[in-house]
Amino acid sequence: MSKHIFSVLVQNQPGVLAHIAGMFAARGFNIDSLVVGRTEDPAFSHMVIVSSGDDVTMEQIRKQLGKIVTTVKIRDLSEQKCVERDLMLIRVHCPPERRGELRDLTEVFRASIVDVGPSSVMIQLTGTEDKIEAFVELCRPYGIKQLSRTGVIAVPRASQEREHDGPPAPAARPPRVRQATTSSQETAVPLPPS
Repeated sequence: MSKHIFSVLVQNQPGVLAHIAGMFAARGFNIDSLVVGRTEDPAFSHMVIVSSGDDVTMEQIRKQLGKIVTTVKIRDLSEQKCVERDLMLIRVHCPPERRGELRDLTEVFRASIVDVGPSSVMIQLTGTEDKIEAFVELCRPYGIKQLSRTGVIAVPRASQEREHDGPPAPAARPPRVRQATTSSQETAVPLPPS
């Protein structure tokens, strides 16, 4: 079993997320995390899908994603160097007399305290999954009241860029054809360009 991170560029259309999630559900593939957002071009969205399984399952996921009409490009980021981040907000039980030690812990992890209540503190942390998991384990003795994570986002490192990795070229429109009818057969006649 191995973890794979799929970077999927899709057309920004209603129902794309449901279509992709439905494909995973229909074939019994598990989604560990899924993050989606618009890119610099509002016509496209970028999805980062994390899934675990054997090599055969991961190859099937890649192929099935490629069959979805709205998919523009798929990359398996597990095969290359990339920057990956996860964002977490965690509310920890912390009476005033323990806030100093919790503040020291957040500084070690380069986290930040974003909200303070009478008996709790909310901390924001970004980093790799391993870093976040380690921080969560250290917070357990205080008592975790609430935890929310975004899931992994990832982008290949600059050393992994290739010339063809730029934004996708606009799709060419197929030439319009009108049907001209003769007495014995139909002939396709191209229209002049518009």
